[in-house]
Amino acid sequence: MIMSRIEAPSDAATGNLVDRLLTGLPAEAVLIDPDVTSSYANDMASFCPAGTPAVVVLPRTVEQVQHVMRIATELRVPVVPQGARTGLSGGANTPEGSIALSLTKMDRILEINPVDRIAVVEPGVVNATLSRAVNEHGLYYPPDPSSWEMCTIGGNIGTASGGLCCVKYGVTAEYVLGLDVVLADGRLMSTGRRTAKGVAGYDLTRLLVGSEGSLGIVVRAVLALKPQPPAQLVLAAEFASATAACDAVCRIMAGGHVPSLLELMDRTTVKAVNDLAHMGLPESTEALLLAAFDTPDPAADLAAVGALCEAAGATQVVPADDVAESELLLQARRLSLTALEAVKGTTMIDDVCVPRSRLGEMLQGVERIAEKYSLTIGVCAHAGDGNTHPTVCFDAADLDESRRARESFDEIMALGLQLGGTITGEHGVGVLKKEWLAREIGPVGVEMQRQIKHVFDPLGILNPGKLF
Repeated sequence: MIMSRIEAPSDAATGNLVDRLLTGLPAEAVLIDPDVTSSYANDMASFCPAGTPAVVVLPRTVEQVQHVMRIATELRVPVVPQGARTGLSGGANTPEGSIALSLTKMDRILEINPVDRIAVVEPGVVNATLSRAVNEHGLYYPPDPSSWEMCTIGGNIGTASGGLCCVKYGVTAEYVLGLDVVLADGRLMSTGRRTAKGVAGYDLTRLLVGSEGSLGIVVRAVLALKPQPPAQLVLAAEFASATAACDAVCRIMAGGHVPSLLELMDRTTVKAVNDLAHMGLPESTEALLLAAFDTPDPAADLAAVGALCEAAGATQVVPADDVAESELLLQARRLSLTALEAVKGTTMIDDVCVPRSRLGEMLQGVERIAEKYSLTIGVCAHAGDGNTHPTVCFDAADLDESRRARESFDEIMALGLQLGGTITGEHGVGVLKKEWLAREIGPVGVEMQRQIKHVFDPLGILNPGKLF
């Protein structure tokens, strides 16, 4: 219904679109070279269609974003807000003839306030840049997606992204206090607050976080900060089965421990990392569990968790003595996706979150699916919150293998829902999981979400074709 209201501009209309945009934008902010515009057509997801945008706009001010949306509304042109395009669900993919609105030039940290423990930023600020800036004030911005050196805060907000630290600190949504948002018709709306508490009206801030640019364009964010914790120490535990490793996860969480990180790698992932980086991990390792604590006495916490790992059947437990050794232990986890990409050249990264108590069943099920489709599927997981990343490795040039990869992806989605989970814990829905969102939330849920979309964007020009 949304897409039917939008017609891609013709060549003549495209020229008119560019002329109209230039009335309120500097020439360097409007890109029309087809070789350039085509490079903004998609994010990093596989199997997600995209068209070439008619124009790429790189605004630097809120007023410029408002100008773009007023013109887009007048001419009925779809607009796709974009950050660094590191997403994995096709959420930043553009329809043919659309405006790709890249917010990477709006990259200022406007304020860091140690008393109120907030930062005020523009959407193009890179996650790692913000993290390092607040560290200088003794503060900490916890959300840390794997792409934190490249991804932007605006993109993180759009997908409600997570990271390695979620088991203790939560996802991006926990840290967004307020937003300035340009609506589809160019109006500017402020939501939320700067205060530690606030319950005035509907929580539109929380609604916008994770909306993937389909309700409005974030142009400023007020983010909550925490005091910088002590440096974490890491423990690595090797297991003879993934089931035993998942049992250890359950014991750790049931025991009331609060690790700053609890990550799991299955045997396929461990082998891929060994093949790529020659890290010397034992070939007999069926699963590797990494636990970290940033408490005042992390060594004592690691000892307690190490004992639980041994009780669950760990074959070896190696606690780090210092920060440098901890970083070495974490290197294997950080190399996981790069290593799996090297297996076949192309990967399709799933993002299924299940209850922690069903984590073992999830890994067993993925192993059966890999055998059924004769594919290599490695699993690395934020085990502490049940967020698994089954990664299908395939040769994109092999049509049959590509078909099997897509079918295995669907079976993994179905498995996650069967286990009481959700189709995405941090990557978003985008194009890739539209069908599965409908299955998860049901027809009434879809209808209500479409009605919310219509309130914010009655013409359907904001990131059309995403979510549902």
